Amino acid sequence: MLIQMNKVLEKVMPVITPTGVVIGVLLTAWLLPLTFLVPWIFAFMTFSGSLNSNFFDLKRVLLHPKPILVCFFILHVIMPLIALGIGKIFFYDDPHTITGLVIAFVIPTGIISLIWVNIYKGNVPLTLSIILLNTILSPLIVTYSLKLLVGSNVNINQWGMLNGLFWMIVAPSLLGMLLNQLSKGKVKVSLSPKLAPFTKIGLGIVVAINSAAVAPHLADVSWKLAGIIATIIMLCSTGYVIGWLVIKIIFRWEYEDLVALTFNTGMRNISAGAVIAITFFPAPVAIPVISAMLIQQLLASFNGHMLQRLSKKEAAQKEAV
Repeated sequence: MLIQMNKVLEKVMPVITPTGVVIGVLLTAWLLPLTFLVPWIFAFMTFSGSLNSNFFDLKRVLLHPKPILVCFFILHVIMPLIALGIGKIFFYDDPHTITGLVIAFVIPTGIISLIWVNIYKGNVPLTLSIILLNTILSPLIVTYSLKLLVGSNVNINQWGMLNGLFWMIVAPSLLGMLLNQLSKGKVKVSLSPKLAPFTKIGLGIVVAINSAAVAPHLADVSWKLAGIIATIIMLCSTGYVIGWLVIKIIFRWEYEDLVALTFNTGMRNISAGAVIAITFFPAPVAIPVISAMLIQQLLASFNGHMLQRLSKKEAAQKEAV
């Protein structure tokens, strides 16, 4: 039953997060008191996702670092700088929106990208490795990147953020990896599939609760909000395009690696970004991050479809030759 439920949830992934945002805005009064649950739910989601990894995966990453380094450079250098530049051009008098844009593009790649890589036949071990290392390093990457890029605009609780990210992301990841290692991969087969549907449900709950926290700002439909959403769409699309161009044109890696790197450079752990924004910053900072929740899964579906079409077209051309 749980496996069937997971298959159904995978099919509706593009609408889970937008639905969560709508529910959060409509049921603000009921969901707002549940904010304290978000770090726990998120820790569970991270734990569940890490059951597919072990310490041998980490060793393999360190022995073959080139794809990881390329992905990290796009994720944590190119895209945050583009987000900062775009923010300063279009929202030059609004440090909260600029900070929110940077948070949305400095957080690690999303665990949920593994689902999309699986659907479109990408390199799953590479994806797991990227997620694993990116997750473990995320407290340092996120905290110090924000300090460097927007620290002069807003007050950053540096140690609080490090501590929060450690318990939400690093500790449950290490626990999941340890269980996988000690069980010699048995939990990957026995426990991980059973937890998978609850991870997706947890994602919807986290989105709804976080949306409730910023509901007054989302409910106030304005040209500024429309501009933020349009900017997020442009930036998210840019992440996919840059990933595809770098892998396809510069490195010319195989289709499986192309799919893995495209999704991992395009997707972000938006739930973690929302938790960070709401926990450590003023509410308006979370608006760009919540806006990203509205469109991330829809863009993932669109880009997966485009990757598949381009691959089939390329294969047809080779056969014709």
